[in-house]
Amino acid sequence: MARDNLKEYRDKRDVKQSGEPKGKSASKSGKHTFVIQKHDASQLHYDFRLEMDGVLKSWAVPKGPSLDPSEKRLAVEVEDHPLDYADFEGVIPEGEYGGGTVMVWDQGTYRNLREEGDKSTTMQQAFEKGLIEVWLDGEKLNGGYVLKRFREGKKPQWLLIKMDDEGADARRNPTSTENKSVKTGREMKAIANEEKA
Repeated sequence: MARDNLKEYRDKRDVKQSGEPKGKSASKSGKHTFVIQKHDASQLHYDFRLEMDGVLKSWAVPKGPSLDPSEKRLAVEVEDHPLDYADFEGVIPEGEYGGGTVMVWDQGTYRNLREEGDKSTTMQQAFEKGLIEVWLDGEKLNGGYVLKRFREGKKPQWLLIKMDDEGADARRNPTSTENKSVKTGREMKAIANEEKA
């Protein structure tokens, strides 16, 4: 099933040129991964990814995640990515799909908040309904986040909203102050320079 879900991912890429994972493996672990990758492609954005049914469901978030519950961040749904993409960090060559520098900005595990309670909903059901509520346990982000679909189409549009909990902080903007990879400790410029060297 995961292989079918990744057809669009593979069709868009020449992984021999880009260095990105082919995505052959699917995890059977009990924990669900999330990753946020800072991606300096044609436009700088953050890729928000949640492990679901053997793939990473993915959204491009132009301004990145916020800690302020009053801010609604646009999140454009993109193709599913393979689970091993969660560790991908490097430079996709210019001319390839998504060409530019990719950094693992945050990573951790999450749980489905809609699975808890009387009206239990699986992640896949929540995705199909267009209302996802998750609790992130990351190195930079912690607490509840909502993804709410508001526009259908070829690239459905969602809103990424921080829940008003102990992780909320309207005064902090982690996308501007926390610029290092949680995987390697490198900044975007260092990743780009080391790859070119």
